[in-house]
Amino acid sequence: QVQLVESGGGLVQAGGSLRLSCVASGGIFANYLMGWFRQAPGKERNFVAAITWSGLTTDYLDSVKGRFTISRDNDKNTVYLQMNSLKSEDTAVYYCAAKGSTTTVYDYWGEGTLVTVSS
Repeated sequence: QVQLVESGGGLVQAGGSLRLSCVASGGIFANYLMGWFRQAPGKERNFVAAITWSGLTTDYLDSVKGRFTISRDNDKNTVYLQMNSLKSEDTAVYYCAAKGSTTTVYDYWGEGTLVTVSS
C-alpha cells in the first residue's frame, strides 16, 4: 500500500509560518487526491485542505483560506502545506492522507506531524 511520511512540524510563534511536506512511496502517487487533516488535543480530526492530481482544483477549511496553501509535485511524489499567519487555534497534529480515484474515502494515512503555535 501507499506509505505517507509527513515532516516540517514544530514550534512556531503566532503569526509565523511553517511548511509541511508529505512524501508518498510504495504505490502510485499520480491520480491520487491528496489531503491534509488535523486533530487538536481532545478534539475530532478535521479536514484542512485537499488537492487533485492535476493541482488545478483545491479545497480548504474556511478558517484557513487565505492563510494555507496546498500544492503537490508529482515528480517528487510530494504534497505540501504552506501555512502562514499561524494562530494558536492551528495547534494540532497534522496528517497527510491519500485517496485513490476509485475509492470513496481517504484510505492511506501518515502518522502525523505536530504543529504547535505559541502566543
